[in-house]
Amino acid sequence: MSYAPEQAAPAAAISWRARLQRRFREWVNRRIPPARSVTLDQKRIFIFPSRVGFFFLLCLTVMLLTAINYENNMSYGLTFLLTTLFIIAILHTYANLSGLSIHAVQARPAFPGQQTEFDLRLERGGSRPRFDLRLGWPDSTEQRVSLVESGSDTLRFYCPVGERGWYHPGRLLIESTYPLGLLRCWTWVDLDLRAVVYPRPLASPDLPGHAAADAGGSAIPVAGSDDFDGFRDYRTGDSLRHVHWKGLARGHSLQSKLYAAYAESDCWLDWDAFAGLPVEQRLSHLCYWALEFERRQEDYGLRLPGVRIEPGRGDAHREQVLSALALYGLGGGA
Repeated sequence: MSYAPEQAAPAAAISWRARLQRRFREWVNRRIPPARSVTLDQKRIFIFPSRVGFFFLLCLTVMLLTAINYENNMSYGLTFLLTTLFIIAILHTYANLSGLSIHAVQARPAFPGQQTEFDLRLERGGSRPRFDLRLGWPDSTEQRVSLVESGSDTLRFYCPVGERGWYHPGRLLIESTYPLGLLRCWTWVDLDLRAVVYPRPLASPDLPGHAAADAGGSAIPVAGSDDFDGFRDYRTGDSLRHVHWKGLARGHSLQSKLYAAYAESDCWLDWDAFAGLPVEQRLSHLCYWALEFERRQEDYGLRLPGVRIEPGRGDAHREQVLSALALYGLGGGA
């Protein structure tokens, strides 16, 4: 079968590339470990000629060969002057990033399909101004900033999120080609910043086991309950055990006894309320009802396997409930 070697070659190339990328990531992780705050120094900064810089070096090489060939002192002088300019540009490009501090501020939660917000604070460190800094994650918007008059600035990035759980944007790229564009100075920092992605809300006609209740609880007819709640006219299908036989013997019309259970004024979002459904669908229904009760300004609690949140309401309570749903089964706490 002649096609086997042809198929094996691309697979081997992909495997070699994957191993190389994995080793490079491990090296970067050792060199620049995750942290909430990072100050850039020699260990964390990389510098290399840009495309323009490579073209500039090529031109210098041609100029040097021309000067050697024609033994022209002016050509020598111009070549060495431009080479000195390139060397000085290395120092200025490196100094534009060196000493810069990046601090993780906060990550805002989001729902699947939305964009989460990451806030960072950038500090220039000392009195040296910083020019034309470009920052961004692979999937985020890019920010360009210069720190000249102010010593710090707060930046906001927007990243699209996927499914529920923790969303980590990856390593933040910070780069600059200041002042001449001949060199590219950059770094990748892991700010140890994660955003919570809530379950996708999924509406359901009603919440099983829930009934509207006033402040003192409402009486709800439930067959087989022990709390007597009065009589009503007999309806076809009523249990014979609930028929008021003594009243019928006294000449009254045929009636059925009513029994009632009293619903609590607080609502509970219970994991077992949607028994039989897949995990993600259960979480989506519970998420929808948490938002619905919050909209109605009703107190509600949450009961999941191993998790119990007492009834309440408000922004802090809603975030606690939604975070518990988002992280359920993922080995992370809210």
